[in-house]
Amino acid sequence: MADAHFRVQVEKDHLKKLASADAIKALSELIWNSVDADATRVDIEIENDDISMRSITVRDNGHGIPHEEIKQLFGSIGGSWKRHGSRSRGKKRILHGKEGKGRLKALALGRSAEWIVRYRDEDGKGKLLGYKVSLLRDDLVDVRVTEPEEADPALGTGVEVKVAELDKNYRSLEPERSVQSLSEVFALYLTDYKEVSIFVETDKLDPNKAIKEKVSIDLDPIIEGEGDNAKAYPVSLDLIEWKTSTERWFFLCGQHGFPFQRVKPRFHAPGHQFSAYLKSSFIDELQERGELELAEMIAPALSEAQDAAAEVIKRHFENKDAEAAQTEIQQWKEEEVYPYRIEPQSPVEEAERKVFDIVALNVNKHLPDFKIQSSKSRAFQMRMLRQAIEKGPDELQHILTEVLELPPKTQKEMSKLLEEADLANVISAARLVSDRLRFATGLEALIFHPDTKKHLKERSQLHRLIAENNTWIFGEEFNLTVDDQSLTEVLRKHQKIIGKDTVIDRPVTRVDGKVGIVDLMLSRALPQRREGECEHLIVELKRPSCKIGSAEINQIEDYAFAVIEDERFRHLNTRWSFWVVSNELDASAKRKTRQLNCPPGRIYASDDGMVEVWVKSWAEVLDACKSRMKFVQDKLNANVDMDSALKYLKKTYEKHLVGVAEEHAEELEPEVAEN
Repeated sequence: MADAHFRVQVEKDHLKKLASADAIKALSELIWNSVDADATRVDIEIENDDISMRSITVRDNGHGIPHEEIKQLFGSIGGSWKRHGSRSRGKKRILHGKEGKGRLKALALGRSAEWIVRYRDEDGKGKLLGYKVSLLRDDLVDVRVTEPEEADPALGTGVEVKVAELDKNYRSLEPERSVQSLSEVFALYLTDYKEVSIFVETDKLDPNKAIKEKVSIDLDPIIEGEGDNAKAYPVSLDLIEWKTSTERWFFLCGQHGFPFQRVKPRFHAPGHQFSAYLKSSFIDELQERGELELAEMIAPALSEAQDAAAEVIKRHFENKDAEAAQTEIQQWKEEEVYPYRIEPQSPVEEAERKVFDIVALNVNKHLPDFKIQSSKSRAFQMRMLRQAIEKGPDELQHILTEVLELPPKTQKEMSKLLEEADLANVISAARLVSDRLRFATGLEALIFHPDTKKHLKERSQLHRLIAENNTWIFGEEFNLTVDDQSLTEVLRKHQKIIGKDTVIDRPVTRVDGKVGIVDLMLSRALPQRREGECEHLIVELKRPSCKIGSAEINQIEDYAFAVIEDERFRHLNTRWSFWVVSNELDASAKRKTRQLNCPPGRIYASDDGMVEVWVKSWAEVLDACKSRMKFVQDKLNANVDMDSALKYLKKTYEKHLVGVAEEHAEELEPEVAEN
């Protein structure tokens, strides 16, 4: 009898879509067809020559396909014999596919595919017969089938699919790569059906050897529909952690664990190699309706289940990391290499400790030499890590890159982890607030303590303390532009800020004709500024022992009037505030700062409101400063006392405080922190 051929009854564009898939998915579909046919052994063989990969063959010992069924199977999509039951014919295994689409996935690998089929007639009890089925991707609707002939009984039943004229060399299908990938796809199936063996060349898939841990977790059901039409679909998660390095995958599976789709996880779990299997009959329904690939758009309930699974997975690995960390850290403590001696005393220290533990554990994990070093060397490196963390992210990055030489992949992984936790930013912000609180409290002690305020000098000490990155005490919005320079330089800086071409060719003088020296000029651009629109704060600092009186008020007013009377800047849209600051005011100054219809402290305001002159006490300035930080201070539980604040000032600004607070010298001696 002559060979037969028939045409597939389906649109060509639909067939082309079915004949497309990534290499692992295409190969997996062929393997699923084999195990659904009750195969106990499946072999994948790859033919290579000196030039390229020539063919891929999948061979099984299943029951084969009776010749009379071949037209039904290949002649129309959706006509699979599997649709008539949920279990295989002989061994009654749960079936993977029911749509009859998997066979066309072979053509996602190459141009031609040939099936060599062997089966027993008379319901599997008669002679062994064999035939061939041929299909080309160029004409997917044209299927060619030979007539059955008697086959060698020694071969037994089964199907051999050979895909040739490959599109490319599929490196992902080479055994060293594909064994792990296929193990992930078939992990649950091979666990349930231990009699099934799958080989890639001579390498057997054995997920149990590669599995580090497997856990199963029930999740909240998926609810589709509303009211009386609502239907609940049970959902569970199988999470497998692998011993070897592999890509992380999230599989969308039917209720029996068959993976229909794999996607990249939308979260990070640094240091863990895993596959997650989200199982639900809802996914079975989406697959049967052909809607699974569009689920993100049309089935938000599935996306919610994925998000819930992601949170469970993250918590699972976070808990594992915490347990492992405590064991490792306890060992470091026993060996006395851990750089902390007591428990954290504040939220800042807790955040620092957490970042340190993350970094140190990763260093321990990724640098083999670290574990075998002497206790002394490890203790030194841990102290170095601690100091880097306390100084900030930039210093930590330098230590990880230049000193410890962590691999780039590990650095990237750690950066993602710290970015997610946002701990580095917490520490930086908390440390900044803590340091500012200590500075403000220490400055307050220096200014008001009877034994220190009389020794604190104006320009060489008080001035330098504030000019050294501490102008924030007057307001975080201002930046230092002029430090201890003449009024002429004030205008030069102003000119630069607003971008004007006005020439400064002569000095600015006070009303009395003298060239004034301004202690600090702070500037800021106003929100939504136009050209030339900005604000300046001019601060005249007085030593704590100097009471503000008429002379000091006259001085600051002279500065103000010298600026506003200068014709080069008189008509610019700029606000000027002039402050004179000290501990106390004499009687005349107090009267002048309490004028009718004026806020306390303001002694002059121009008619257009662009120039103001103020007399401020240090108590006002520091109270306002600390009030701005009070909310954060309360959240940090940052209790800063005078002694610790003075120690901080002495240690940080020692060069500016010679001769001040000598009575605290013993307390201020540098010490090694033990916390």
